[in-house]
Amino acid sequence: MAEQVTKSVLFMCLGNICRSPIAEAVFRKLVTDQNISDNWRIDSAATSTYELGSPPDYRGQACMKKHGIPVSHYISIHILCMDESNLRDMNRKSNQVKNCRAKIELLGSYDPQKQLIIEDPYYGNDADFETVYQQCVRCCRAFLEQVR
Repeated sequence: MAEQVTKSVLFMCLGNICRSPIAEAVFRKLVTDQNISDNWRIDSAATSTYELGSPPDYRGQACMKKHGIPVSHYISIHILCMDESNLRDMNRKSNQVKNCRAKIELLGSYDPQKQLIIEDPYYGNDADFETVYQQCVRCCRAFLEQVR
């Protein structure tokens, strides 16, 4: 019997309450819908401790619920950051890890619409969370197609 290859992805943002939980939930649903979730370890995290212990933003949870996607955190070699600040932080931290093999990049680099940065909707409204959701769907689909 062939050995199953497990791939890992970690979605990164500043506080892990808005963008990265949405991206994580979207990606988790995509691999579940394609019946390949056993091949993936998926998680989201923050570059700061500002929101340590906080659940995902209630507006993000409402957006996910509207799209029928449960939001939950699970326990990465692909590290996908939401913006340049997160990318710089992760690259700096990876330089402190001996033999770091993680591929660290922007999730938006996979966006077919070329929107490189996934803006933080924290100070925005429900429509801003919907925008983040739609961008995460596009990016996660494209990422999954590329790494499959």
